[in-house]
Amino acid sequence: MTVSPLIWGVTIVVILGLLAFDYFFHIRKAHIPTLKEAAVWSSIYVGLAIVFGILVLVFGGVTMGGEYFAGYITEKALSVDNLFVFLIIMASFRVPREDQQKVLLFGIVFALIARTGFIFLGAALINSFSWVFYLFGLILLITAGNLLKPEDSEKDEANNFIIRIAKRVLPTTDHYDGDKLMTVENGKKVLTPMLLVMVAIGGTDILFALDSIPAIFGLTQNTFIVFTATAFSLMGLRQLYFLIDGLLDRLIYLSYGLAAILAFIGVKLVLHALHENTLWFINNGEHVSVVEISTGLSLSVIIGVLAVTVIASLVSPAGKAQTAVNNARRHAVDYLDLSYTSDESERERIYRALCEEEKQILQMDKKYRDKVKDIEDIRAEVARAHEEHSRFTSK
Repeated sequence: MTVSPLIWGVTIVVILGLLAFDYFFHIRKAHIPTLKEAAVWSSIYVGLAIVFGILVLVFGGVTMGGEYFAGYITEKALSVDNLFVFLIIMASFRVPREDQQKVLLFGIVFALIARTGFIFLGAALINSFSWVFYLFGLILLITAGNLLKPEDSEKDEANNFIIRIAKRVLPTTDHYDGDKLMTVENGKKVLTPMLLVMVAIGGTDILFALDSIPAIFGLTQNTFIVFTATAFSLMGLRQLYFLIDGLLDRLIYLSYGLAAILAFIGVKLVLHALHENTLWFINNGEHVSVVEISTGLSLSVIIGVLAVTVIASLVSPAGKAQTAVNNARRHAVDYLDLSYTSDESERERIYRALCEEEKQILQMDKKYRDKVKDIEDIRAEVARAHEEHSRFTSK
């Protein structure tokens, strides 16, 4: 189905309007969103995405609607996985919690711009060279393999090449000045960490696009569906960050689920490439008769794999232990970092959360909590947080 320029224009205006609304009504004044606020707005954005999908289903047909929902669910799952990296970056830069919303919105806008560029580039390549499906399939299979590799918990995602160059070439400071990108220090204008963290988020967004765009092109080659599914998957990501903050570590099997989904789509792309084959060294440049995977089967596999992954993560004793211990470490580190936030109530919130997590940990089977990596270092951080709290309250 061909989408008219009018529909394209209306869709783009609606998406830009949602971003503008997010900024002027939620981000402009720095604050820490409540759980209720994050839950309500996450539901609204998911609801809008579903309503849009129903409209596509009604006016575009079952195939087009199925492609949209398969693409949206896949991109949403990849976006949740990306939140892990955002969490590491903001922790590395010690971004005050009340200013994290602005950083996330910048990341979403930059991701939308970067992915839109990749979408139209990918569409142009596909229309000109059918062998690009082989390349996209290979990218996804390699990405799936990388997701299965054990992660290095000591890796500093914020200390990337762009940041090191920026710190070396440009005058920077380690201190925040609200949400300003530049400030004056010793009579000179310098860059604040707020600008650097936005550069780090933008750089990772480009890397994420290299994985997500081939994935959705493996489900549909309709540029309108690719764009809208990607855009709506990014909408509400800021609210989702605050809603599931602290639960991200719980999804211990998410990387395995995503690896399975990307590998599945990678195989689907290779099969499609064989069906459309024009490379002379494969079957003498003739199309290869292979089974092609339908949109319905793709949607079923994606939903099934994600459901099994999430349920297995949530009921796993190891997952519960890892979540509680990692959250306790994060809250202990945040509490010890006096420059983390200027909000005293936020400091108390962190300490209460730390105490609650300790209670949960003590109720768990010792064999699971002792298996968490760097457990002794984590216990030392928690002990230091208690000592600091005792000193703070005794003043």
